[in-house]
Amino acid sequence: MAAINDLINQIQDEDLCNRIQQEVNKMNKQKKFGLVFEEHLPECTPLYEIPIKVGATVAVREEKMRDILQVVAINDGVASCVNKITKEISEIVTDKLVTVTEFGKPIYPYLKLIDSVCNAPDSNLWHTLIEADNYHALQLLEYLYAGKVDCIYIDPPYNTGAKDWKYNNDYVDGADNYRHSKWLSMLQKRLSIAKRLLNPQNSVLIVTIDEKEYLHLGCLLEEMFPTAKMQMISSVISFKGSARKQQFTRLDEYIFIIELGDATVQRLPLSDEWRMNPDDMRATHLTWKYLIRSGGAGLRERSPGNFYPVFFTNEGKYHSVGEALPLEQNRNDITIPTGTFAVFPIDTQGREHYWNINRDKFIEYKEKGYIKFGKRTKNGIPITFLTSGEIAKVEQGIYEISGYAEDGSIISNNEVRDIMPGTQWRIKSHDATRHGTDLLTKILPGRQFPYPKSLYAVHDVLNFFVANNPDALIVDFFAGSGTTLHAVNLLNAEDNGSRRCIIVTNNEVSGEEATVLKKQNIYPGEKDWEKRGIAHYITWPRTKCTINGIDLNGNPLKGNYLESDIPMSKGFASNVNFFKLSFLENTAVSLGMCFKELLPVLWMKAGAVGICPMINEVVDMLVLPQNKMGVLINEAAFSKFVKELNVYPEIQTVFLATDYEVNYRSMVKNLNVETTYQLYRDYLDHFRINHGRN
Repeated sequence: MAAINDLINQIQDEDLCNRIQQEVNKMNKQKKFGLVFEEHLPECTPLYEIPIKVGATVAVREEKMRDILQVVAINDGVASCVNKITKEISEIVTDKLVTVTEFGKPIYPYLKLIDSVCNAPDSNLWHTLIEADNYHALQLLEYLYAGKVDCIYIDPPYNTGAKDWKYNNDYVDGADNYRHSKWLSMLQKRLSIAKRLLNPQNSVLIVTIDEKEYLHLGCLLEEMFPTAKMQMISSVISFKGSARKQQFTRLDEYIFIIELGDATVQRLPLSDEWRMNPDDMRATHLTWKYLIRSGGAGLRERSPGNFYPVFFTNEGKYHSVGEALPLEQNRNDITIPTGTFAVFPIDTQGREHYWNINRDKFIEYKEKGYIKFGKRTKNGIPITFLTSGEIAKVEQGIYEISGYAEDGSIISNNEVRDIMPGTQWRIKSHDATRHGTDLLTKILPGRQFPYPKSLYAVHDVLNFFVANNPDALIVDFFAGSGTTLHAVNLLNAEDNGSRRCIIVTNNEVSGEEATVLKKQNIYPGEKDWEKRGIAHYITWPRTKCTINGIDLNGNPLKGNYLESDIPMSKGFASNVNFFKLSFLENTAVSLGMCFKELLPVLWMKAGAVGICPMINEVVDMLVLPQNKMGVLINEAAFSKFVKELNVYPEIQTVFLATDYEVNYRSMVKNLNVETTYQLYRDYLDHFRINHGRN
């Protein structure tokens, strides 16, 4: 354009010059800089639970739905089908067909509960695993959590053409001339929705990739997030390296960090591996541990003698320590010194735990500087201490004490300091073989999944952004083996957080497995096929095993998680639901016919608090204090509904089914709750997807 402007300036006719300049300016505004690629529509969606009937759009049961047919007649289990493109008519046994929907045709999803793990019955925190095409799951999640997600971590397919699990690499045929544009189109459609999920004021998108598509991905992210802060990390994931024929051995991959709004990397206490200056390496460090005993084994009743208040002034300074409370005594009944507030070992869910040391030991440690106090948060003041092993190293002179902090805690030259790492990571625990493949084999002996991420690689990159947000909502819609949920559980166990994780994976089988199953006349949607899919075969078993602290055979997991005293056999105080995103017939989408299918979606919308409610028949209303939600289904029952709600002030989310805006507003005025939502009589239309939104 610069050359054109030079030529324009040579035009003698001023009016002509101005007119041409105007047209060039228009072209400049329309010109697209950066990444340009062909758009491709998503493949059609199989609806395995919808029966084959006359008029239905169908395809032959295969992994890739190539030929789209329409059923014109069915006789004795054989369907007469017309090809929508070629118009050819064929006779096909209905058992070999599956109902499908094409892009642009609305479908109505619901969440079907497959299984659950409840290892923290006193906790309201529930994670979610959704088996689905992630494009459809994202559309549903947009309704549920638009602008509310704190962190999205994804490890999308690298488009290498490998024939393992589809979600890993084989999204596009390696010989396809449009392989890059198809991959980009696939990712762009999903990232467009993901962007709407993220909190624009403070959130982060983390995407990992290798050298095959990192340039294209970087351009795509720059184009989609023009106002965000963006960095790329190079991270070594294989210390042995992965040989490439007649190429340099691959050691690393890339991590794109997209920070929205006020999001920023947090400085963390890290080991010497993270230091940019190798000359600054030290062999030993003074390590502080949280004083609260977290997890299911750390509840108050297990050690009532270690349940006592620590008093702080209103300015956040240490004041004194109170007496241990008998188990039967309510902590709210104690006398608090004037001008102070009490800190008890309470988690973010309000559960009572106990301190790792008794009151007398606390006083002793405080006097010696072995107790440290953090900054005040909404959950109180974090308290850390030195374990007996660390104290021994102090008293033996292994750690050099250089002074005392304002709160009286010792300062050591050997103490781990908060570090801001560089953009090149060479961290041993990020080795994908040892802490990805080997770890997964330990959990699921006999089952294989190619290239799982190191648990600690995911843990660490998440921690840089959610360490100071114990209530963060984290989403991964390329969940693979389920490493992200595993990492979130570990983060929560380390600091007693209540971060919630939603992961999404499809249930495709590996290429090798698919070939074997098809030879046995077993196809997608059938039970024997589905049980070998990634969601059922890998992701969910890993989730169950790690929460329960056992391997696939029921044996306790051995060892501790790295650099922690958390035994793997302990599992996690965690709850998870496993849902399948299924679909309803359009004719069934009306009030009274499908409400029970909708209820899990409303539960998630209300914050996924408590055990997901289930009903067998439609009633006039639902008042669910354990879920902190209520649903009015029949307007005529509103008066009774209000009376029931008043009994349970903990209910703060209410859904009201009414077609009339005036009625809805009138009802809201009579409710004393934080959040209300209107559900029209054709309520499932709220959750309609696949109709062209992007």
